[in-house]
Amino acid sequence: MPDEMGTFRVDLEVENPVHPGDRRLLRSVLVDTGAELSWFPTDILESLGIERRKAWRFRQADGTVLTRWTGGVSVYLEGIWTVDEVVFGEAGDLVLLGSRSLEGLNLRVDPVSKRLVDAGPAPAASSRCAESARSTYTPGGAHAAGTCERLVSAASVCDRRPPLNPPDPTRSGWLALRRRGPACCRPGS
Repeated sequence: MPDEMGTFRVDLEVENPVHPGDRRLLRSVLVDTGAELSWFPTDILESLGIERRKAWRFRQADGTVLTRWTGGVSVYLEGIWTVDEVVFGEAGDLVLLGSRSLEGLNLRVDPVSKRLVDAGPAPAASSRCAESARSTYTPGGAHAAGTCERLVSAASVCDRRPPLNPPDPTRSGWLALRRRGPACCRPGS
């Protein structure tokens, strides 16, 4: 649902991961990538039997500090599911879908269409490269086959194929790796 000033809202469902089956629909939840945690109304979370697990402190723009409880919740959005730590929002608090929930759902914001889209393959380290590098690397010493320092997509494998997308260090999911590894990991080999 489009909103003003580049923001938008979504409908989602929440459920107690300990007692699955009973879900609550939350309508018009503001997508806020600047918020780390999602904020959902306390009455909804309590009606599902969500346990308050930890007290967090949050600093508002005016400098005041709020203390709110968090608990674990299953979040369902557009047929995708994740478990996340969410804030028990009180009266007057915005209902927000934060960045950690978005990461768990593997969704990202498309700013042009103002909607959530698949974030693509999740990053993963190549075990083949890691095993080879571990067996030949000497800490503080020279690598027998030379050194390799490059920006590597965690999704690329060590078989000389380029990553699916060009590395973008500003986008989450890409890791800057400084690696001394086997010949297959060196540029130009």
